[in-house]
Amino acid sequence: MAQITASMVKELREMTAAAMMDCKKALTECDGDMEAAKELLRKKGQAIANKKASRETKEGAIAIYSETDKAGLVKMACETDFVAINDHFKAFIGELAKHISEIGADNFTEKSTDQSTIKEIIIEAVAKLGENIVFIEGVDWKTEGNSVIGSYVHSNGKIGTLVELTADGDADKEKMAIVARDIAMHIAASNVEAVREEDLDPKVVEKEKNFLIDQAKESGKPDNIIEKMVEGRIKKYKKEICLLYQNFVKNPEQTIEDLLSDSGKALGAKLDVKRYFKTQF
Repeated sequence: MAQITASMVKELREMTAAAMMDCKKALTECDGDMEAAKELLRKKGQAIANKKASRETKEGAIAIYSETDKAGLVKMACETDFVAINDHFKAFIGELAKHISEIGADNFTEKSTDQSTIKEIIIEAVAKLGENIVFIEGVDWKTEGNSVIGSYVHSNGKIGTLVELTADGDADKEKMAIVARDIAMHIAASNVEAVREEDLDPKVVEKEKNFLIDQAKESGKPDNIIEKMVEGRIKKYKKEICLLYQNFVKNPEQTIEDLLSDSGKALGAKLDVKRYFKTQF
């Protein structure tokens, strides 16, 4: 029987992130064989994950890894808020966000990193944190040319946003990224349905219009008056939900359109929002 030393246990723990006692037990069962012990812990982690797989996941958090030209966002669910705000869980989903920025979101959990598949990494986290953990959503963005990505995750980890900002000429990308992040923060705090009016989903507008018509009919006014009332309210509604026309949360006297114009002048280029993404728990 091989002697199990503290350094062997420490090495296995660093390789697997399993608890010290579990590492010692695995090494003892495998007579000091490091690779066999690692495989044993992996199988035990799978067994734990299988047992917890049916448990409901109502909580979770969002993590984003971003550079000026690429970003990865991951949304992971867990069972309790205690785990959702746990530093180990935050670090874990932060690593997943970085992986997603590198290997993409398509079939994410089936893809491999240098050492493991993403699914195996999640199984290890389940064993370590003691809760069912589920991959909900992943997004990867890459930019080309005069574009940058800005990102924002709210302090509670429940809201995450991405924004791609473009310039029609050469501009300082680091300064553009600051503007993009400000807009991402604004979107996190606001109800945004589209960048501009022409981007709105006609179904969303039609639904709101029907609601306003039904509401206006209760006033008993003639149809021609109702039509004018609804027309004015729809115009107001469109401005309220389109990003460019909203008042900037950091400076309510300035619209997002104004922010882009003023920032563009300072950078010597016209700025525009190419796309945005928002997700939340």
